[in-house]
Amino acid sequence: MGLTVRQRLVSAAVKRPYRVVVAKPGLDGHDRGAKVIARALRDAGFEVIYTGLHQTADQVVQAVIQEDADAVGLSLLSGAHLTLVPRVIDGLKQQGRDDVLVLVGGIIPEADIPVLKEMGVAEVFTPGAPLPAIGSWLGEALDEREGGDGEDGGDEGESGEVA
Repeated sequence: MGLTVRQRLVSAAVKRPYRVVVAKPGLDGHDRGAKVIARALRDAGFEVIYTGLHQTADQVVQAVIQEDADAVGLSLLSGAHLTLVPRVIDGLKQQGRDDVLVLVGGIIPEADIPVLKEMGVAEVFTPGAPLPAIGSWLGEALDEREGGDGEDGGDEGESGEVA
């Protein structure tokens, strides 16, 4: 399917793949896209936690904290993104987790994308975004956040063998 399997790790000391929470905040009941993204990220080597439907912003924040996630992907189709996304971002800041990358996907009007980014959203993916591009972008953004060069991601031990 053209997906690159990622074996990049958070750091050589931690020795775990990047962890991503995929969440459906609000009352939107359509989760096929979120499930497709969750599976694509999993297949690309990320550890993915899918929260299910109808999550409050606080439930999303708590899932991120409990799972010690590196990123959270918010799937929104209901038009409530300008209400729900800031609640998640504020909740993460209040919990001292403003290091978590926040991604938004779904039906997002073009005019709202810069507004979301000003709020602290790292990237917005709209329908039609290629799955490999989402995984690649996320891996590179997390590598950059961790101070890695994106080449080896710290996945080799002292002997040079892949962990």
